[in-house]
Amino acid sequence: MPAKSAAVAPPADAPPRAPGSGESQVQRALKKLGLVRDIDFALYLPMRYEDETRVVRLVDTRDGDTVQVEGVVTDCEVVFRPRRQLIATLDDGSDTVQLRFFNFYPSQQKQLAPGAKVRVRGEVKGGFVGRTIMHPTVKAAGTPLPLALTPIYSTIAGLAQPVLRRAVQAGLARAPLHAIVPNPMMPEGAWGLREALSFLHYPAPDVAVATLEDHSHPAWQRLKAEELLAQQLSQLQARRERAAQRAPALQAAVDAGSLHAQLLGVLPFQPTGAQQRADREIALDLARTQPMHRLLQGDVGSGKTLVAALAAARCIDAGFQCALMAPTEILASQHFGKLVGWLDPLLAARGRRVAWLTGSQKKKEREAMEAIVESGEAALVVGTHAVISEKVRFRRLALAIVDEQHRFGVAQRLALRGKAEGELEPHLLMMSATPIPRTLAMSYYADLDVSTLDELPPGRTPIVTKLVAEHRRDEVIERIRGQLEQGRQVYWVCPLIEESEAVDLRNATATRDELAEHLGDAVRVGLLHSRMPTAEKQAVMADFTAGTLHVLVSTTVIEVGVDVPNASLMVIEHAERFGLSQLHQLRGRVGRGAAASACVLLYATGDSGRVGEAARARLKAMVETGDGFEIARRDLDIRGPGEFLGARQSGAPLLRFADLSTDLLLLDWARELAPRLLDRHPELARQHVDRWLGTKAEYLKA
Repeated sequence: MPAKSAAVAPPADAPPRAPGSGESQVQRALKKLGLVRDIDFALYLPMRYEDETRVVRLVDTRDGDTVQVEGVVTDCEVVFRPRRQLIATLDDGSDTVQLRFFNFYPSQQKQLAPGAKVRVRGEVKGGFVGRTIMHPTVKAAGTPLPLALTPIYSTIAGLAQPVLRRAVQAGLARAPLHAIVPNPMMPEGAWGLREALSFLHYPAPDVAVATLEDHSHPAWQRLKAEELLAQQLSQLQARRERAAQRAPALQAAVDAGSLHAQLLGVLPFQPTGAQQRADREIALDLARTQPMHRLLQGDVGSGKTLVAALAAARCIDAGFQCALMAPTEILASQHFGKLVGWLDPLLAARGRRVAWLTGSQKKKEREAMEAIVESGEAALVVGTHAVISEKVRFRRLALAIVDEQHRFGVAQRLALRGKAEGELEPHLLMMSATPIPRTLAMSYYADLDVSTLDELPPGRTPIVTKLVAEHRRDEVIERIRGQLEQGRQVYWVCPLIEESEAVDLRNATATRDELAEHLGDAVRVGLLHSRMPTAEKQAVMADFTAGTLHVLVSTTVIEVGVDVPNASLMVIEHAERFGLSQLHQLRGRVGRGAAASACVLLYATGDSGRVGEAARARLKAMVETGDGFEIARRDLDIRGPGEFLGARQSGAPLLRFADLSTDLLLLDWARELAPRLLDRHPELARQHVDRWLGTKAEYLKA
């Protein structure tokens, strides 16, 4: 570990605590930033730093430098052309610089009166009228120079930097920063917590600022280690608390007469080895009296719905009910269609059926479905959020399946689990078509058991992905014509529904009209988007599935769940605007049959003539690999963990300091220490989690 640099003590001008009655505007702003406890302030670290510890001569500065200079104001005036502005000239004895303010107060004009000696800080720029500093900070010359770099914190409107800085100083001074985890347990050479925080808030001016801002300075190691340990402890505690709960043991004989065996018997294909393995893992969980908490992950088209159906069959064989909830009606409808086809004929002989619940149902149909759910006639209930509405009552719910689980919040998952009767918890199976990189599985998903479908069913054809610039749009339309002549169907995805003044993107409605005109009357071009009435959306999808609709122009409403084996070409408009995971999901709508399939990524370069760096990385990944796990790894590198987690951790903080791509050794250390600390020092573990997560740790248990 490199030698430590000395931290500079903060000034002792912190404001007193606010009065107990009422909240000031500043207190409300601080609360919006999550700054309530003293430890919250202490852990609210700067996003960057400014060096106000030294004054330089103007003659020694270069254009583009951010500098602090001191001198005498030689003239100052308000001018009105080309716009109203305050212009002052500063002479430091070596050179002069013009100070310009477009927004200013009379007090600033007074502060810059000719003859005033001032210290200014800002970026020096060259120009037609000479060297200029726009909107510099201004102080009286001769005021003491700070001994540390000046921290700049992320803030919101109404909370000025000086006010926030004083509040953080006060919180840091008051916060109990003693070592909760004994120092011998910490990584070798780690700084003390107070020492590290004091340094990171007020670093000495000789430090390499880049190491502070990219979190590579040794002072960051203590914070990263403690943060990762708090996360691991909270996840492990959540897992153990669930293990203490009770769930019905779903253990029934899997003989020739069981629903599970009959389902396997009627399938027109053989499940993959990965599907069989996942089925066995789930069966072991369901047979226990502890609630299952398992994530079933698999790439697009890997067969998660069949595994869910096999799990539901085991639940039904044991005499209980199962519920499957999906985030969109299109996805729920796709599941329902498959599950009805597989299970309804088998359930009919048992006097039971698959039920359908959605918010768009008419009242009479909805009430009829609710009645068969409550009676127990519905062995499996499939639907959207309607499944967790207050009026829905299950007779014996024992298994809850949540698809695209990252798109549901904590409250929604808890509501589904709360549908079980009595004190028993239902088993929970979550599904995701976005494979989770190893580092996320080790951290944010450490409380879950994970089953992975790493094989695609036989018969799937690889998808060729091509990048095509917008100016070659006519060539893409000709390619569509070729696919249609072979009897195939085509998706064309747009980012917008209708024309927008805010952004210049092609919209779905105009694209549908354009394609219909180019392809002629013999080609039926349909439109699908989220604002359409449910019945109309269902009719469009039914026509496309049946093959009577040849081209489907859609927004991302078809991102997951849509399965039309005859569709062999996917065109994604403005592909540079989509996320990598979303592009991969959309691409997965083709290649579901035996025909060779392709995905065309139409991209626009904009005024600069170039695609942005992040967009270029996404498009490059799409062309180079079709492996969902590799896509997920690259997506994590590009975007960080937030998008992967979605609403799963709603209300819980992401890692603020640690970086899963560079801090694997610290993550391994935290994973090893967490169970020992929880077993041997449970009170210290509780205090550590409370320090870092507070009440937000509760969200990790859902």
